[in-house]
Amino acid sequence: MLKKMPKKSPAKGKKPKRPRPKLPPISDEMKVWSALLGQELNGWPHVTSRPMFGFLGFYRRKKIFAALPVTRGVNTPDSLMFRMQPMPPDLLARAQKDPRIDTERHLPGAKWFSFEIHSTADLRAALWWLNQAYERAK
Repeated sequence: MLKKMPKKSPAKGKKPKRPRPKLPPISDEMKVWSALLGQELNGWPHVTSRPMFGFLGFYRRKKIFAALPVTRGVNTPDSLMFRMQPMPPDLLARAQKDPRIDTERHLPGAKWFSFEIHSTADLRAALWWLNQAYERAK
């Protein structure tokens, strides 16, 4: 007869692990949009990129400011991430009014925000938000 093993409790001083977020595969349109945005970001001063967990992370010198999907999306198949710590109050108010930005579920912490692209018309706004994150990653 098999004995049930007691559940392990986290070691002292360690937080229990958060569940991994569900990362949906990106759409074919997002692959194109992400490549276009990535080409633009790579042309900005002091920007480098490197792969990370199905995304391409973009850094201004040593500070990460964005993650564009390569194989996986954030909340949806058509979303990207940008990082601002902290997001200034005027930008936060603007973000809260924009239905494409998820300000309720910060990703993967309070520093990351997702932006959902619905059409090529949204690329201009996505680039604007990516630039805001880039400017604050000094």
